[in-house]
Amino acid sequence: MVNILFLTENFPPETNAAATRVFERACYWVKAGHRVTIITSQPNFPEGRLFSGYKNRWRQVEEMSGIRVVRVKTYIAPNRGVVRRTLDFLSFMMTGVWAGLFEDKPDVIAATSPQFFAAVAGWLLSGARRVPFVFELGDLWPASIAAVGAVQPGLALRLIEKLELHLYARAEAVVALTQAFKDNLTARRVDGNKIAVIRNGVDLWRYGARDRDAELARRWGLEDRFVLGYVGTHGMAHALGNVLDAAEKLKGHERIRFLLAGAGAERDGLMAEAERRDLDNVIFMPPQPKDAMPEVWSLCDVALVHLKNDPVFSGVIPSKMFEAMAAGLPVLIAAPEGEASRILLNDGAGVHVPPENPGALADAARRLAENTVECQALAENSLAAAASHSREVQARHMAAVLECAADRRGDEAASLQTPGEGT
Repeated sequence: MVNILFLTENFPPETNAAATRVFERACYWVKAGHRVTIITSQPNFPEGRLFSGYKNRWRQVEEMSGIRVVRVKTYIAPNRGVVRRTLDFLSFMMTGVWAGLFEDKPDVIAATSPQFFAAVAGWLLSGARRVPFVFELGDLWPASIAAVGAVQPGLALRLIEKLELHLYARAEAVVALTQAFKDNLTARRVDGNKIAVIRNGVDLWRYGARDRDAELARRWGLEDRFVLGYVGTHGMAHALGNVLDAAEKLKGHERIRFLLAGAGAERDGLMAEAERRDLDNVIFMPPQPKDAMPEVWSLCDVALVHLKNDPVFSGVIPSKMFEAMAAGLPVLIAAPEGEASRILLNDGAGVHVPPENPGALADAARRLAENTVECQALAENSLAAAASHSREVQARHMAAVLECAADRRGDEAASLQTPGEGT
């Protein structure tokens, strides 16, 4: 049994990828007999508004599925604007370290990015408590924020990159969500022996193929429509303006609808632009709680995965891809060719088109809407392949890495294998 202290700024009831990943893995760690404490913020992402029932207290403790959850006070800001978001990140770094000093001494401390300063907090706390630190690398930060233009090249970026490399070097082990992330680190002389690749995945039991939710379809005017659904954050990295461009090209195809469900910095602008263009084939649904996701996916005939046209995103594997597969949906991915598209095509679970190419996206949407046989074959392959991306298997793999790190054997992390893990 390992006593795990894990820092993540996002955690349920928030529903973004990091919150879901950490929670679902931690549930399996608790079931395996490990003791798990999560240090996190009061839920407010992405709108920067506290969820109902929560207050921005200095410290609040609750239990969730056997996990001890310690919530701390932060400077709350919406997921937009560099200065306020940086203050948000820095405040969690400080209060997270403070809270961690008063917890029972753990065997290992882990922290996850892309909130980079959560990883800094994990490293600082591991030094103060004199226990090993594991860095879960969810995004190549600061490269990803530079790619969307949130931070310009200069001294500040170079200093953050130096800190980034320092964290990798000082971590007992690193867990990379993609092989591309590991390749990036080893190319920058980080010891590959201590980097385990544990990809994103899905809790299969939460999903499954199901008939369209009739009431929800009526509410959103999606009865008898062919729906391409994007479910997730509407941010700078997702380039969803390209979806509006594709939708404009498909105005004459009355049956096709794009459903954009979620929130984020770009959502208001997208809605205003869709209204300006009179795009009645684009439907905007507000963010939904995690337990409503199966019903939302049931509205879709195809899941849309969408990323900005930048080489940085060729190594990203969006978790929504695996949720869609578990729901038995074909996946249409518009992103730089890379690890996510290779997984999808190897599984025969979907179609890849170039990023930010509205003509290619519109053509693929039209083809899938008109070719029932192809769409059904992709759906069947998608559902069959979902089992190879099991969250339970990945949770066991990461628990093995944490156990190894707790014993100061982080240089064995890359060699750890979990039987049955998908590729």
